[in-house]
Amino acid sequence: MIPVIGFQGQKVAVLGLGRSGLATARALQAGGALPLLWDDSPEARAKAEDQGFALTDLTRQSALDGVAALITSPGIPHLYPTPNRVIARALELGVPVDNDIGLFFRSWATPEWDNFEQVPKAVTVTGSNGKSTTTALIHHILQVAGRPCQMAGNIGKGVLSIDPAQDGEVVVLELSSYQTDLARALTPDVAVFTNLSPDHLDRHNGMGGYFAAKRRLFAEGGPDRCVVGVDEVEGQFLANQMGQGPGDDRVIRVSSGQKLEGFGWSVFARKGFLAEWRKGRQMASIDLREVKGLPGAHNHQNACAAYAACRSLGLAPKLIEQALHSFAGLPHRSQLVAEKDGVRYINDSKATNVDSAAKALQAFPRIRWIAGGLGKDGGIAALAPCLPAVVKAYLIGHSARDFALQIGDTPHEICETMDRAVARAAEEAQPGEVVLLAPAAASFDQYPNFEKRGEHFTALVQARLG
Repeated sequence: MIPVIGFQGQKVAVLGLGRSGLATARALQAGGALPLLWDDSPEARAKAEDQGFALTDLTRQSALDGVAALITSPGIPHLYPTPNRVIARALELGVPVDNDIGLFFRSWATPEWDNFEQVPKAVTVTGSNGKSTTTALIHHILQVAGRPCQMAGNIGKGVLSIDPAQDGEVVVLELSSYQTDLARALTPDVAVFTNLSPDHLDRHNGMGGYFAAKRRLFAEGGPDRCVVGVDEVEGQFLANQMGQGPGDDRVIRVSSGQKLEGFGWSVFARKGFLAEWRKGRQMASIDLREVKGLPGAHNHQNACAAYAACRSLGLAPKLIEQALHSFAGLPHRSQLVAEKDGVRYINDSKATNVDSAAKALQAFPRIRWIAGGLGKDGGIAALAPCLPAVVKAYLIGHSARDFALQIGDTPHEICETMDRAVARAAEEAQPGEVVLLAPAAASFDQYPNFEKRGEHFTALVQARLG
């Protein structure tokens, strides 16, 4: 646990009692603060009471009197579309509003660091797609290198639940726009921006607000090194803002598809090969085509971002290459479940929207595609450029028939259930083909979440292949 400093003997309100909220309450107590806990959900309040916490109804008019700060969970709106009523009251009174990320950065460094030979470092990862894979890959590479490291944030533990830093340790944090938007302290040593595509637009009042939330990770504290994906104009703008010119190697530009040779430091992937260029010279090259845990151009971008972050921490290219080959990938994200008789089975249940499904479909040449679920606004018509790679689609869930009407002449079968889709795809798959679960839809019609959907797919494949 990271005890929160700066609030000893003071009342601090905590709104939202999920994983991060309860961890925040414990960390505040450990630092000598007096946390006042509340959640609009009776179930969440009951869970907090079961763990020994007392509750304070923060919706009462006078509840924030004498409170030093209000710490809110990331899922609670603090500005758009409208602030939660407790947060709105804090804004009226001028009570500082923060989150666990802000508390972490104000509390992580301690006087004990003066005795360390090597100061600990924080690496933060944000972006629209690939955050979790990039974060986990950086952590994996550090583990292979023998560096003490922890992983937290949107993946792994809550940031205040990790252990106090060791000598030379690296903490790798995945941060969402909800977290970066509100944190009052953001001071990473290395900050990574993967890419940007439309998401959470109601929460940020449009793309401008969404990008601004991501950009705070770079603008607030000024990281020593910036790793920036430049395959969209927002990334190009961010890299331009952070650098003093194209030769400034404090900014490492990353791309999947572009050749970036005219910069102080760049890492890019083209035709399956990762290349590192620095000051006009190629420093290293890695063949990514045989890295089974990172298939497709989108994962090659993740590999470039993780490589760049680890190079900025002083790791050697050969060691990073070795670690890439032993990375198994994350569950439900282009996860290789099995391979038999020349057919690969890939679980990308996390592909819940058109953008992520497109990346999955672009990763393989011949696909038996399992898709469907609870479709989103706009359907899947935008996937038309990706469909030539689809040998046949096996459609499931609530949107199966709607999807069938949107895929043109692509051969398809209405399977309705995952059981039938896996059985039919496995029966018909030929050597060299991929059976790919990339639903392009939410899971809630048949499963409680995308994880359960992916687990069902995995279990069916493993049972069938023995």
